[in-house]
Amino acid sequence: MAAHRCSCWSWLLILFSLSVFVVADIHETTPVNDHHGGVDHNAQTAEQTADQPAVEERRWEATEVKEAATVDAAADIQGTSAPETVVPSSVPQPKDDFQEELVIRPLHSGDIYASFQFRTLWDTDFMRENKVSHYRLFPKSLGQVISKFSVRELHISFTQGYWRTMQWGQPFIPSPPGAELWVWFQDSVTDVDATWKELTNVLSGIFCASLNFIDSTNTVQPSASFKPLGLGNVTDHSFLRYATLPREIVCTENLTPWKKLLPCGSKAGLAVLLKSEKLFHSSFHSQAVHIRSVCQDWQCKTTSWELRQTLNSVFDLHNSGQTKREWSLFKMFSRTLTEACPLASSSKLYIDITDNPQGEQFELSPATSLLSQAVVLGDRRTFSVYDLTQETTFGTVRSLNLLIRWKSNEGEMLRPLLHAERYVAGYGLQTGEIHTLMYNNHPYRSFPVLLLDSVPWYLRLYIHTLSVTSKGKDNKPSYIHYEPSKDRVKPHLLEMLIQLPPNSVTEVTVQFERALLKWTEYPPDPNHGFYVGSSVISSLVPSTVAMHTNSTRERPLFSSFFPCKEESSYFVRIYTEPLLVNLPTPDFSMPYNVICLTCTVVAVGYGSLYNLLTRSFQIEEPNPGLAKRIANVIRRMRGVPPL
Repeated sequence: MAAHRCSCWSWLLILFSLSVFVVADIHETTPVNDHHGGVDHNAQTAEQTADQPAVEERRWEATEVKEAATVDAAADIQGTSAPETVVPSSVPQPKDDFQEELVIRPLHSGDIYASFQFRTLWDTDFMRENKVSHYRLFPKSLGQVISKFSVRELHISFTQGYWRTMQWGQPFIPSPPGAELWVWFQDSVTDVDATWKELTNVLSGIFCASLNFIDSTNTVQPSASFKPLGLGNVTDHSFLRYATLPREIVCTENLTPWKKLLPCGSKAGLAVLLKSEKLFHSSFHSQAVHIRSVCQDWQCKTTSWELRQTLNSVFDLHNSGQTKREWSLFKMFSRTLTEACPLASSSKLYIDITDNPQGEQFELSPATSLLSQAVVLGDRRTFSVYDLTQETTFGTVRSLNLLIRWKSNEGEMLRPLLHAERYVAGYGLQTGEIHTLMYNNHPYRSFPVLLLDSVPWYLRLYIHTLSVTSKGKDNKPSYIHYEPSKDRVKPHLLEMLIQLPPNSVTEVTVQFERALLKWTEYPPDPNHGFYVGSSVISSLVPSTVAMHTNSTRERPLFSSFFPCKEESSYFVRIYTEPLLVNLPTPDFSMPYNVICLTCTVVAVGYGSLYNLLTRSFQIEEPNPGLAKRIANVIRRMRGVPPL
């Protein structure tokens, strides 16, 4: 029996020794093989590099896979060891990704349009029962908002200034002056209005804005506008809410929490250029946050959440004190680029050189040989690309200060095919008329537009006076949706589908009556006026080039935000100016006069009567003379009663 136990223990000891030997052998042979493979690869790459001559000709931007291979080869040439770069197959790849881009477009007026794009993708499900607890690149504050309020899509923007379409062209992502918020909720939300109210209060705290003033009086439920930009063909618009605050002022306290949502903050990458004193000194400034679900591949087998943070700014040539048409990163932002965000998989700077193919309009320094083409807003644009993930981009000084110097003032900007204006007509403080002008500058094609107007309740619309005219003739809308307002409860909502004839101006007019508010409903500066939000115009505009429908093609972020529905058209959304309307305002000095008069009457009349009724009167004898007082003193000394 003892011998049997000894034999069992012997066999176990032998098996254990063999297993340890095999594991040790594997750990010893694997790095050696990888190292030899890396050496061979380095030798081949070095030979290829030596054989290729150095050329200064421009080259087109490669795809993402080729760029990654080039980066790996460059790392091997620099002597990076293979065991440090090889990732074991057992380690799971991160499910999130971060990209950053800056697009600079020189305008014909001498101004500069700068557009920042930051995109974070995360393959996760915020709607599952066990809440997401680990966040790497995606901001936790927004992830909790999506999970708690069952948000399908969220779009919020803060804008200071008005985008001048006829001078600057179409922006990459439009936004109205003030604050704009529109949200699609999941079908599981039972009380949309209560969830919407709570969501606005939470977002007000996150972005340090006045979104808590959004209530039922400035919230509408569009029936045709603002379709989802992400996945899902939602037809039930009861889960959509839209609101604007046209008087919202954008300042540093809104920019700071916006920058904190970035993975690198404002410490590295393109975000170091976001200096508040420079951005808010520009002619136009807009910052936005867009959250939606997108496909990860062209077959859409897997989906992920996309957080896209955008910031657009236009730097005016005259307001900045420039004496000549010359711009640089330091003149625009008071800073230069020194590195990319370490957490970004892609960090690029694009310069629009479409109108400067041979360098006759302006000079770009330092020059780059990498070019890229993209169809942006129906026009094929050419860009010079600076890859910030490459050390050669920054040169020997480890700093990139891009310089744009104009050579000629000639050249014409491509006139936008669609733009709109709006103003208030009439006289007096009782009635008025709202005019909306929509311009179709296409020479031979007509296209429909969807117009959305949200008018506050204190402007009582006369909907029977609504008229739509094009080229002096009536233009009957093919679709009209109108919801009347209710005093102090909800605003007017008007949606119309109008066909714009080619090369025409379509005018939409409607009359209104001004309401008389209660004296407690007026703001502190009632004579300044009351703001009415911008009109929203959505349309599929005919494109100048055929849109590329292959979704797997690598494209810049600024060219892929709005989906393309047709090959010959592109989607565009524009906003008109906000309106400033005067309402009948009482003389607020009269209450002050009444209060002063009342206080005077109370103080003089009632005060005197109260004093007479409550005061006690006593009769005092006149003071005796000096001789009598001396006599009384002598009498007291003698013990005799005084006189």
